[in-house]
Amino acid sequence: MARELAVVLASGGLDSCVCLAEAARDHDLALLHVNYGQRTEARELAAFGALADHYGAARRLVADIGYLKAIGGSSLLDPALAVETAGLPAVGAPVPSTYVPFRNAHLLAIGVSWAEVIGAGSLWIGAVEEDSSGYPDCREEFYRRFAAAVDAGTKPGTRIRIETPLIRLDKAAIVRRGLALGAPLHLTWSCYTEADTACGVCESCRLRLRGFAGAGVEDPIPYAPRGA
Repeated sequence: MARELAVVLASGGLDSCVCLAEAARDHDLALLHVNYGQRTEARELAAFGALADHYGAARRLVADIGYLKAIGGSSLLDPALAVETAGLPAVGAPVPSTYVPFRNAHLLAIGVSWAEVIGAGSLWIGAVEEDSSGYPDCREEFYRRFAAAVDAGTKPGTRIRIETPLIRLDKAAIVRRGLALGAPLHLTWSCYTEADTACGVCESCRLRLRGFAGAGVEDPIPYAPRGA
């Protein structure tokens, strides 16, 4: 029996890697990566390439939406804005400065367009609500409503499911699931600011480190010494 084709959004990070591993179990893969002017754009693209090679994905699309950097409004895009770290008081705010306004809608729209063209039956994204940084476009409700928009806005006969297999997991559960699936977590990159050695203090690094600690395993990527 032919396997269904799935488009998987692959940022190169931990969550998207585990999401990719989930999709790879039962689907043929079409991997989508999006550059949008983020601080570690080149490093994330390299991680995407490594993951795509690992899974032998022949179908790959790298899209560029640098207009998000021009729009601004996020410390991931604007070097004049500070990324929250353990030493900044903004950590713990409902929505951190690293939120890129409505970013995931842009990513999903690209994915749906590609899925419709190539005949994919599903679009996968490693969004996490319960242990995320509080980004509004990581909420389960957002994906339910976006799925309705997909049904309303694609051609007759098109059926593209939005799959969010990690949406209710915390980081420790994501790490454990990745290990169970044999996901190549050592190929991933999560740091918001650094491309060679992860900073260990930005929100993304701290969530990741907490996840590996909760799973009782060591994170395989390099981190800067504390206090460096």
